[in-house]
Amino acid sequence: MYRRSVPELFRFCGVRSIVNNAPDIRIYEVGPRDGLQNESKFVPTEIKVELIHKLTSAGIKDVEAASFVSPKWVKQMSDGVDVMKNIKREKGVNYPVLIPNLKGYQIAKQCNIEEVAIFPAGSEGFSQKNLNCSVKEAIKRFKEVADQAIRDGLRVRGYISCVLGCPYDGPVSPKTIANITEEVLDMGCYEVSLGDTIGVGTAGSVRRLMKEVLNVTTPDKIALHFHDTYGQGLSNLVAGLEFGVRTVDSSISGLGGCPYARGATGNLATEDLVYFLYGLGVNTNIDLVKLIEAGRYISNFLAKPTESRVNRALGDRFKNHQDIVKIASCAV
Repeated sequence: MYRRSVPELFRFCGVRSIVNNAPDIRIYEVGPRDGLQNESKFVPTEIKVELIHKLTSAGIKDVEAASFVSPKWVKQMSDGVDVMKNIKREKGVNYPVLIPNLKGYQIAKQCNIEEVAIFPAGSEGFSQKNLNCSVKEAIKRFKEVADQAIRDGLRVRGYISCVLGCPYDGPVSPKTIANITEEVLDMGCYEVSLGDTIGVGTAGSVRRLMKEVLNVTTPDKIALHFHDTYGQGLSNLVAGLEFGVRTVDSSISGLGGCPYARGATGNLATEDLVYFLYGLGVNTNIDLVKLIEAGRYISNFLAKPTESRVNRALGDRFKNHQDIVKIASCAV
């Protein structure tokens, strides 16, 4: 019912303006949280804050800024309160935070938050490792958070991790993910992000997943979150967009990984995603020159090369993002 063929998708995207319309694709940036959480080198608060500022300056309107998980388990995210209190909030920009439980929620409430994200797993093995409880227990815990957040007038977003494969349990049933999606939406989440945490998915497995998930909801309630472990991020994205999904998670410079997911590498790089969308004629309202600068900023601090191929290829060659648009679209 909701499926759009790849040729139809290309025709749909090709008629849209790059600059003047509201974005055809909503990019949900997870770099400051998901991107940095597995880095062994601690990133100081001021670096995280400056990264967020650079991302919003580039035109990103959704930036997952912090996490309120226990510092005992994820030390990199231990400065969530300081990050949230030091960012200069831009009008029209959303700064969601990740919340594991009611204790984390109460801490986050100190920070003038407007949106929280909850994150049940799609497999029992990963739920036990990441949340120290079963999937059923995690759903109950997150419902408490969602109920309180909604009472407080906040938006709630849901993540489901390991939707295509688990490092402990192996392949994950699409039917299982559809059931969890329905439960998370029933909590009041406005959207559920389907996360291929270890990046094992292919276009075929994404299509099978989407067919099952869209039996319980509509494409406007779904986001796509692909790690690029096997280099399948963009092809998986095309498979998801084919079904009418219009929100995509990505991470600046391809940062990412999870301490509880063996083999998980970085997310789909935001620079690569924006360049890809430029080529389709899809509006993003994002300045890729500034985005590349943000990617290089955090990569330089971490003292490692960017994982974004577009960032590597373009570097400092362009001062105007419209020149990059022409290259991406092969315009003459």
